[in-house]
Amino acid sequence: MESRFAPNDLDASKWENIEPFLNSLKQRRINSTNCIEDLIRDESQLSEIVSETRAKAYINMTSQTDNQEYQKAWRDFVENIQPKLSEYNDIINKKIINNDFVENLPERYDIMIKGIKSDIKIFREENIPLQTRLSILSTKYNEIRGKQTVFFEGEEKTLPMMAIYQESNDREIRESAWRATTSRILKDEEEISNIFEEMIKLRNQIAINSGFSGFQEYMFAAMHRFDYSIDDCLEFHDSIEYSCMPLKHQMNDLRKEKLELDKLRPWDTSVDIDGKKPLKPFFDADELINGCSRIFHSMSKELGDFFDLLKENNCLDLESRKGKAPGGYQYYLQKSRMPFIFMNATGTQRNLETMIHEAGHAFHSFYSGHLDLISERDAPIEFAEVASMSMELLTHPYWEEFYEKEDAERARIKHLKGIIQFMPWMATIDSFQNWIYKNPNHTRSERVEKWLEIQEIFGSKIDYDGINKEGENLEKIIEISWQLQGHLFGAPFYYVEYGIAQLGALQLWKFHKENNINALRLYKNGLSLGYTKGLTELFAASGLKMSFSKDHVSKLIREVSDQLQDVSTN
Repeated sequence: MESRFAPNDLDASKWENIEPFLNSLKQRRINSTNCIEDLIRDESQLSEIVSETRAKAYINMTSQTDNQEYQKAWRDFVENIQPKLSEYNDIINKKIINNDFVENLPERYDIMIKGIKSDIKIFREENIPLQTRLSILSTKYNEIRGKQTVFFEGEEKTLPMMAIYQESNDREIRESAWRATTSRILKDEEEISNIFEEMIKLRNQIAINSGFSGFQEYMFAAMHRFDYSIDDCLEFHDSIEYSCMPLKHQMNDLRKEKLELDKLRPWDTSVDIDGKKPLKPFFDADELINGCSRIFHSMSKELGDFFDLLKENNCLDLESRKGKAPGGYQYYLQKSRMPFIFMNATGTQRNLETMIHEAGHAFHSFYSGHLDLISERDAPIEFAEVASMSMELLTHPYWEEFYEKEDAERARIKHLKGIIQFMPWMATIDSFQNWIYKNPNHTRSERVEKWLEIQEIFGSKIDYDGINKEGENLEKIIEISWQLQGHLFGAPFYYVEYGIAQLGALQLWKFHKENNINALRLYKNGLSLGYTKGLTELFAASGLKMSFSKDHVSKLIREVSDQLQDVSTN
């Protein structure tokens, strides 16, 4: 059995337990290439333990935002361990890079060394307290959102629970639910705006401290975006406007016509346009889990067995409840080599897609789990999202596990239309972030003006005119709807990845329709590489092209449009 530098039972929730091992790494003498490799391996083993401790603290914190013990444990890690880790990581990074023997390292370390050089470039000790403050502010945002509930139909409901009412065929119920939810959201808009404005200042200062002109450039370096630039993202926005917006407006015009409406209101965007009952794929978490297990086993024994491991190891927290943070995520427990999935399931089709999406992340974790080093398993986000977004599309033929044939077809249509709707939203958030951090000293009114300007380009033509009743100011939601996108608070600049990944997912979907076995082979081939290759090479390993051109994006969106056209004519 391989010897370990740090014991598996090390309690990494206390700094005094971690520090001796970090000091040992810091003081280690390096007199050969083998010594550097030993240092990298031992640091990786320690990082696995610390990473899993952080993961469990985060999972507990988001699972119960109203549990003070969990909140304290998370804050302790963020305030007392993470800052000190940053200092030691920089020392060890420099110890590796500044050694003459680094030039003789095998090729397997090339990607890691490139990332280390970027991390050294951005690290400044004076940024540590600023980053700690940002983590605390992000936690505060989650606490605020986790506490947002409304009383509706005689019960207290979380906002994820309220989403299902937007699919009701009764327009009065949809409107009433929308008003109740929006009114509750607006109660916190001032506090959330204050949090965001402090974040903008802190992030800009971090970038300046690190020698960058702004937070855009800083984050591209911090996120190791080596394969594309800010200009590429801007080209991507233009390609999405060109390829998606005409289709998006057509879909909304058809919605207005089919629903026989004079005005398309915000509570009219999710209801079935043919008056059919809302899609209800499952009623509780067990039904969701069992149905997904059948889907993945139908695709391949390997995927099915992977998914079953999640339930067997208590790695699923799926149902919405009071005090639970919104959203969904997969968090890989690096030492246990087990993925954990968190979400807020209330029985909607979107919940099913989220479950499959996060399962795709889990499959990525399983496929790359054989790699020795933590850095090798930590794939670039853009390709990690290919794993998840592809799985949404590759499972299409199996959705009859949750529906009768007609409703399964409705669900597939809804999902494909959702892709055309989502791509402009991705461009909206990415455009907004680029502007925010390019203009960090903007006023609140300027931010509203820019948000509305971007909405004019990428948004739906929803009519808010005369929407306020006496004493209401619900129309303000269009000015602050960005507050609902948690990435802006907890993961800045993490959003264009979804768009890039969708391009990869659509290509795999096309392969799957032609030859499902070959598509799953390509899927596994790319995912198994973890981060041992660069982003463009990972795309290529799965047979995918990475391009932001109008021609490439339009071709893929046309594939979606053609599929929708085929369905509607049959």
